[in-house]
Amino acid sequence: MIFSKDNGISKDNGNFVLFLCAFSLCASVAKAEVYELLDGSGDLVGAISTVYSTYEDTFIEIGRPHNLGFEELRNANPQVDPWLPGEGTEIVLPTEFILPQVDRQGIVINVAEYRIYYFFSIDGKDFVSTVPASIGRMDWSTPIGLTGIVAKVHKPSWYPPESVRREYAEEGRELPRVVPPGPENPLGDYALRLGLPGYLIHGTNRPAGVGMRVTHGCIRLFPEDIEWIFPRVSKRTPVRIINQPLKFGWRGDDLFLEAHPQLEQNAEEGNDGPGLTLITREYVKATREQAADVDWELIARTYKAQTGMPVKVGSRASTAVQEELLSQAE
Repeated sequence: MIFSKDNGISKDNGNFVLFLCAFSLCASVAKAEVYELLDGSGDLVGAISTVYSTYEDTFIEIGRPHNLGFEELRNANPQVDPWLPGEGTEIVLPTEFILPQVDRQGIVINVAEYRIYYFFSIDGKDFVSTVPASIGRMDWSTPIGLTGIVAKVHKPSWYPPESVRREYAEEGRELPRVVPPGPENPLGDYALRLGLPGYLIHGTNRPAGVGMRVTHGCIRLFPEDIEWIFPRVSKRTPVRIINQPLKFGWRGDDLFLEAHPQLEQNAEEGNDGPGLTLITREYVKATREQAADVDWELIARTYKAQTGMPVKVGSRASTAVQEELLSQAE
């Protein structure tokens, strides 16, 4: 079940929309979507769609109305110039997602896909909202690990560390010790301070960079997305930062694979061919409770293409096959 944050229109159940409106899901933000996680609904949410570009468009202009970041649009449309797609070019919107294979509670940040997932519950019903994010660039990588929100700040001041001030000085720019709230503050209007010292989830005064690897390690969101998330989280909300470039997931009897470019070259891989160890590890996790018949050549092609969109690569194995596998394991 899908609910748009702008108008709360449900594709399945109009009565439940009124319930969500009471929780302000439909009044303020017109970008991301909220998905209800029904029992047995599987690991996928959303659906792929397309739009056609105008002459003036870039991927930055195309992405924001659909809550997509720059890199994920570029990965989904490798044949299109992201800065000059041209009039009438069909643009694939990668708005279908395999949920990360981690505990689905609180905030999950998958740096490999430049995306945040916020899992929450209302009256015993489970939901997820997902939005694009900027992450730390190569020399200021976003740390991986489990932390949590320790403070929430509206209209934050920015206290840049000395390392950042030195960087600015080397570029001939002066950066004060304190940047007060306002249009020149790169944190935007909202900041969530994490238990990792010096790291925040925050808004921005430069939304064009959302979905890129451009920060000093913090997580940067569109202003409308952090505004929506900010009042709904607390200092008890866990935050898990992961690097999961490959995600297997089930929908019904079908197994899907979603592959993203790796942020750094994996030490266990060469420059050519699929990362067999990584693929095998994630496949084993996904098929731990149910065996699958898969097309390994398609898995290899999906890994190589790295479009960031789920691809069906197999189906639930027949009962006979599962019984044979169980007998082999005994």
